Amino acid sequence: MKKKSPGSRALSVRLKSARGRTLSSQLWLTRQLNDPYVKQAKLFGYRSRAAYKLIEIDDKFKLFKPGFCVVDLGAAPGGWTQVALARVGAKGTVVGIDLTPVEPLAEATLICGDFNDLEVREELKALLEGPVDVVLSDMAASSTGHPQTDHIRIMMLAEEAFSFAQDTLKEGGSFVAKVLQGGTEKTLLMLLKKHFTKVAHFKPPASRSDSAEMYVIALGYHS
Repeated sequence: MKKKSPGSRALSVRLKSARGRTLSSQLWLTRQLNDPYVKQAKLFGYRSRAAYKLIEIDDKFKLFKPGFCVVDLGAAPGGWTQVALARVGAKGTVVGIDLTPVEPLAEATLICGDFNDLEVREELKALLEGPVDVVLSDMAASSTGHPQTDHIRIMMLAEEAFSFAQDTLKEGGSFVAKVLQGGTEKTLLMLLKKHFTKVAHFKPPASRSDSAEMYVIALGYHS
């Protein structure tokens, strides 16, 4: 029997009991149980459904090649790191960092620390042993429920990630960062267009339709 793709329709799963759960937790759990990307991630051993976002980004923009060096900012729980490892192969290098500890992944170097801490960032750079091919940022601050505040906070993280990319990317390298719909701040967008040959916004199919998240993709870095 042919396996269904993550986007295929399937029978809805209902919770047997809502006892002891708040309405929000019931809705979240029901969504998880019926999310085809969650099911697919479990089937193929990915740590999160977010792995499919990076798969879809790479399928469209061709970020990775065998032997590439990749930095994964905001790596927890490790789904993006898993995808990067698979696509750069045994001769590639993947280094990830997150405030939340990430369970070890064979062949990946993982750091637990605050990316905005200068000492931690220098430690990260020291591990790279030279310029890198791709900088990924799936970093996001906890939602406040206030769209303007959330937008500002995630843009600050994207700008910090780009600053790091400027210090570490090879000529021709690529940069990916999570942003929120409503437009990438003009300052960042102008900088990206100044330093990359191609800049685009992309909302992967795996990104939930009710989420404001999207990604800015920058290809062909030049200083």
